[in-house]
Amino acid sequence: MPLGTPEITILLVIFFLLFGAERLPKLARALGQAKGEFNEGLKDLKEAGTDTEDDLERGGRTESVAIAEKAEDAGVEIEGKTPDEVANESDE
Repeated sequence: MPLGTPEITILLVIFFLLFGAERLPKLARALGQAKGEFNEGLKDLKEAGTDTEDDLERGGRTESVAIAEKAEDAGVEIEGKTPDEVANESDE
């Protein structure tokens, strides 16, 4: 249900009472900066080629962690090897 004018007015009055007129702009500025940093982080992840949907399908684990767990289940030693070497050995 979308917020109407009366609801927004009530919320603003409550914010003014709780935070005061001086702190409200600072709070809004901080929220805007946080949103900008969050969006910048998402952009960086997309540029790095990280696919967060694939990570979520793996239970929140990155590909290299999933490969390491698969190798440990198969009894493959992973110490000192690259993720590609471990993946090749665990597939054999």
